[in-house]
Amino acid sequence: MAKNVLVSGASSGFGLMTAHALADAGHTVFAGLRDIGGHNAAAAAAATDYAKQNNVDLRVVEIDVTDEESVRRAAGDVLGQATALDVLVHNVGHMVVGPAEAFTPEQLAGLYDTNVLGAHRLNRAFLPAMRERRDGLLVWIGSTSTRGGTPPYLGPYFAAKAGMDGLAATMAYEVARFGIETTIVVPGSFTHGTNHYAHAGSPADTAVAAEYDRLYPLLMEQIGQRMAALEPADADPSRIARMVVDVVATERGKRPFRVHYDPADDGAAVVNAVADRIRAEFIGRLGLAELLHPTIHREGTRT
Repeated sequence: MAKNVLVSGASSGFGLMTAHALADAGHTVFAGLRDIGGHNAAAAAAATDYAKQNNVDLRVVEIDVTDEESVRRAAGDVLGQATALDVLVHNVGHMVVGPAEAFTPEQLAGLYDTNVLGAHRLNRAFLPAMRERRDGLLVWIGSTSTRGGTPPYLGPYFAAKAGMDGLAATMAYEVARFGIETTIVVPGSFTHGTNHYAHAGSPADTAVAAEYDRLYPLLMEQIGQRMAALEPADADPSRIARMVVDVVATERGKRPFRVHYDPADDGAAVVNAVADRIRAEFIGRLGLAELLHPTIHREGTRT
């Protein structure tokens, strides 16, 4: 069944691939982009061209997830065009690389604003309608860095992704009685096929960064080379998009809480399996096991 889906951060990378894959699967997709009249004008035009050339329903909506008013306008735009939003894909994210000490507190706050608060703003804008309908799906594009093996010089980014993962896992309980499902899609590191590293931010405190460079010369380059060596030749970042399509297509009530694709195998799938089992067991001990799955409403009853 075709659904109405919003994908945030759809200008490139996982977001762009996911928007295309969902549209190709027959869904109405709202591709969330910021600054479509400027920085992302070419990406917005490309999305419109893709829709025409492939005869799919892919629509551009302007969203800056760090701007409350922008998110509200986007919600009004989407809900004005669609009878309802069935799926919200939280994809927006920003990466930074460098020694953690060299990033200012303001930089870390900005990173958290994009990666965590941005998703929260979207939830606050779209969850009311989902709660009223007693139906919906939240898909969070996470990261193996939250529980897998992690290299240095990516600490602020990893911390923000962990914050998002924690928010997703807790909110999954809180929206379940409204019939809303949650799936966390967990990609590993990809050194090609996305622009995460190419668009990564750098520390503002260059003096502190220089101190680290003296003892860790070219460390980021070494990490990149060694991560690339761990990555199989057939690693395919577009598989993340196909996983989202599969989750959306899965019967309501049977969608997985978490799915992984990690070609470099940093161990997150193993650790998450244990953590998610403990999560389920503990919520069961609290007598709230029903919150692990959405409450499905049929004909005014709860089953």
